[in-house]
Amino acid sequence: MKLVVDENISFAKEAFSLFGDVKLFAGREIKNEILKDADILIIRSVTNVDESLLKNTQVRFVGTATIGTDHIDLDYLKNNKIAFADAKGCNAFGVAEYVLTALIKICSDEKINSEGKSIGIVGIGNVGSKVLKFSELLGLKVLKNDPPLQRKNPDERFYSLEEALQCDIVTLHTPLAFEGEDKTFHLLDEEKLSQLKDNSILINTSRGAVIDNNALSKIISQKKLKVALDVWENEPDVELSLLERVAIASPHVAGYSLEGKVNGTIMIFNALNTFLGTNYDFDFTLPEVKHNLFEYNQTDFDIDEFNELLKSIYDIESDTNQMKKMLYFNREDRVKYFDEMRKNYPLRREFNNYRIKLKSDKLKNFFEGLRFKVIE
Repeated sequence: MKLVVDENISFAKEAFSLFGDVKLFAGREIKNEILKDADILIIRSVTNVDESLLKNTQVRFVGTATIGTDHIDLDYLKNNKIAFADAKGCNAFGVAEYVLTALIKICSDEKINSEGKSIGIVGIGNVGSKVLKFSELLGLKVLKNDPPLQRKNPDERFYSLEEALQCDIVTLHTPLAFEGEDKTFHLLDEEKLSQLKDNSILINTSRGAVIDNNALSKIISQKKLKVALDVWENEPDVELSLLERVAIASPHVAGYSLEGKVNGTIMIFNALNTFLGTNYDFDFTLPEVKHNLFEYNQTDFDIDEFNELLKSIYDIESDTNQMKKMLYFNREDRVKYFDEMRKNYPLRREFNNYRIKLKSDKLKNFFEGLRFKVIE
């Protein structure tokens, strides 16, 4: 059996070789001719899976080690009896921790007191629900917006998109849908973006095209928005005028915690076992984090000290500095550089790997809620 696997998938060769002959390729290099004699295709979000990719191949199982499926033609797979598996929720904590880190970094840099501020969370799925919990721990007033979830839970309190956009902070966690009742393509178009409050914070870790990037590039300066973008329209060809104006930028890596990536591999590994009726086992044990003990020296929450602590775990400013080098490249080099950053990204570890010693028990619930191990 031949398996074609994206080289950016953790343990790709080691784990999937149990099933057969594994060939690794960069995600954007996976083309129809590569799949002519392949039985299994395992990819990430940069490979578009549709008729043009799979036509006249013998592929009978497609797995994506990602939470999104907008790059998959699900109807084509269904109509051609090709099995499919995704990894919904695999990196939810990684993305939520990215959002928290970006928010705290902006608040610290801009001397914004987060206490009493409001946050509009657009999309309350695997990621959005965790961002909601983190936001409540910070003492933010949360406005939930999720029309599909609202229809399922009519008695639960939700807010309109217009109400969410009036918050001090807006963070997006929707799938990308190009049509239908819950279309999210350009959900934030020029008209919606103009509704954002002046000096508000906008964070997008969902899909780039959920925001009209050209419109955002124009409005960001007019309204003095503080913007953190991990995802971009037309990746890897990033809009330079927008890149220049954002406070935080990264190359679609919000979920690139080691735990998140390995969880994705495990989910597809298990799904493939189920599809084939096999029972292969692989040791996905992760290395222990060294130097994982921090001391928090304030008795009350201090945003600057908390920012420094988070920086010790994940230096989001470094990602921004690396991304902004693209401003000086030609288009061909920019495109290549974006993918190289993703391929060579230094994997970060999630908060539950770290221990923290507190001066006061007042912050115990806060840090435990973020999954830190509090040391007495």
